[in-house]
Amino acid sequence: MGTVGIIFLVLGVIVIIALIASLRIVRQATSVVVERLGKYHKTLETGVHMIIPFFDRCSSPISLKEIVADFQPQPVITKDNVTMQIDTVVYFQITDPKLFTYGVDNPVRAIENLTATTLRNIVGDLELDETLTSRDTVNSKMRLILDEATDPWGIKINRVELKNILPPRDIQDAMEKQMRAERERREQILKAEGEKKSSILVAEGEKQAQILRAQADKETKILQAEARKAELIALAEGEQEAINKINSANPNAAYITLQGFEALKKLADGNATKIIVPSEIQNVAGLLSSMQDVVKKDSKK
Repeated sequence: MGTVGIIFLVLGVIVIIALIASLRIVRQATSVVVERLGKYHKTLETGVHMIIPFFDRCSSPISLKEIVADFQPQPVITKDNVTMQIDTVVYFQITDPKLFTYGVDNPVRAIENLTATTLRNIVGDLELDETLTSRDTVNSKMRLILDEATDPWGIKINRVELKNILPPRDIQDAMEKQMRAERERREQILKAEGEKKSSILVAEGEKQAQILRAQADKETKILQAEARKAELIALAEGEQEAINKINSANPNAAYITLQGFEALKKLADGNATKIIVPSEIQNVAGLLSSMQDVVKKDSKK
């Protein structure tokens, strides 16, 4: 192989190396900023691209995915002069690789400092209780302020969250005592309400029982009265029927006298100390006595 062949071989190798160096593959969800002779030239999106070796310089791949930045706790003073530690979590996304590359040096550090100052400004207008109960309000305000401030940097702030709010230890102890007292108060209220409801239910039960007993006694007396009434009516109807039958039979004096004897017998069996005998029965008794004497005389003869 002559000198010319060696030259062509060297040139071929150089061309192959140049072709390989000119190829740039950009992965999904990333972008690459290209500078030509130190000046911004273009932004490479996902896919295969050709650049000019030795003239174009490519930046490191810039991720277009959402990034989560968890910042360290920052000391913040509230409106009522309580110093507490608050750490934040920022969710952001790069929307313009060019602005992100040339907008600010160390963008994540810039976002962290901006978050700390914004948090101090917002919490400084709130008291301790408002800070603890207004997380959503603080998050929304911080997101709007940070999103507006980072827009020239090609960064979109999607969400800001207060991760932890840590008051001083003495404040925490006071809050725990307050919560314990509040829980005990609620417990006492619930217990009193339970006892009240229990007493009301017992009283209502006793009242209902008394009403039911009274109704039962009333119904019992009504039934007894109705039974007595039916009994008296039946006796009266029976006596009336018996009298009607006796009257229809046209009883003679002997029957009437016999009935008088039966009535006298019942009176004599009682506990009465005096018996009033009708005159008719007295005559009959005298008649019986005379008949008894006649019978005795006949037996002697």
